Formats: sequence, C-alpha cells, structure tokens
Amino acid sequence: MTRVLVIDDEPQIRRALRAGLERNGYAVTVAASGEEGLDEAALHPPDVVVLDLAMPGTDGFAVCRQLREWSHVPIIVLSVREDERDKIDALNLGADDYLTKPFSLDELIARMRAVLRRAGAGDEPGTPTFTAGDLQVDFARRIVCLAGVAIHLTPTEYELLRTMVLNEGRVLTHRQLLAKVWGAEYVDDTRTLRVHIAHLRDKIEADPTSPRYIHTEPRVGYRFRYRP
Repeated sequence: MTRVLVIDDEPQIRRALRAGLERNGYAVTVAASGEEGLDEAALHPPDVVVLDLAMPGTDGFAVCRQLREWSHVPIIVLSVREDERDKIDALNLGADDYLTKPFSLDELIARMRAVLRRAGAGDEPGTPTFTAGDLQVDFARRIVCLAGVAIHLTPTEYELLRTMVLNEGRVLTHRQLLAKVWGAEYVDDTRTLRVHIAHLRDKIEADPTSPRYIHTEPRVGYRFRYRP
C-alpha cells in the first residue's frame, strides 16, 4: 500500500486529505507542522509527501530543503499562493510538483500517481549502464555517478536525464520532454522544464554555462550529446 505523508497546519485539510486518500486505498500519516513532518519522514519513510508551503515556524520551503538533504521521496507542494515565484522556488528546492489551493482530490491523486510513476521508473533499457565522459547512469539501481562519485538527483531530475540519455543525439522538443516526464497535461509548462534542466546542469556539468552533456536547441528543446 502506498504510504502518503501529509504535512499541513490546517486541521480541516489534514482531515479531508486523510479521509479522501484512505478511501482511495492509500495509507496516510498526517503532521501538523514542518518539524513534526520531518520527524515522521525520518521515522517512517513515506512513498510520497504532500506538503503545505505556508506554515508557521518551519515552513514548506524549509521542509523541502531539509528533506532533499537526505531523501529522494517525491514531494508535491500545496499553497494558497499563486505567485509564480513560489512555484519556481519550490521546484528549485527539489519539489516534484505543485498544486494551488483549492484543488480537487482527483487532481491530487493524478499528480501523486505521476510522481510515483516517475520515481518507480518502468521500461528500463536492455543495457544496464550508460557512460559518456565522466557521467555514468546505472539504470538498474537508478544511480548517477560523476567521475565515480554518486550524485543526488530527485526522481524528476533522474527521469529527465534518463529520457534524454535513452535518446542520445536526438533533439527532444519541450513538449516531448514534458509529456514523457511530467505527463500530457504539462506539455505547455516550459518554465518547469527550464528550472529542472538548470538544476540538472548544475549537478552534472562542470560549467553549466558551457554544457558538455545537455545542449539547448533554441526555441525547440534539448539534446543529450557528450562533447569533450
């Protein structure tokens, strides 16, 4: 059974999400603060975290930042804020998706399934590893190494890199990448794609401003091609 950790300071939101998700077959744990949520995530690791951004004390941004220091768990952030900057900041901190309150339970479940699908990754290639320069991707173990050292990627970052690696040398359009990694409903969300590409470059490129692996095809998309 999929384990969901809901971190939200609003009692009515916690009650509604627990009831709705449990009706749909999920095992739900709730936390009323960021501190409580971090403790719960450490003691009983969930499969997905649903995280409110606007909480007193340790807010959702801080929780996301701290979780990403030691966990790959998919994170969906919730907020009443509609400022696009908040969405970008949350993605920059490692969140995998973003919902603005009010939202429907069906939409949340669809987003959860999408991030869990990306984290679970089916359809692995026949070859167990891919190597280009100092970069190595172990598909079986979902581990990415640079110069022999494992690097921390979020589930979404890994799936984005995996998709490009499996299409080495081919230009993938923005819409193709968004549909493959995020789902068909995201095909116009190019800003989200740019944020994740920038994060991926920061982690695998020696100089992100002059990439050797992930190359931009202006106004079209991206291409993975190793250039020494």
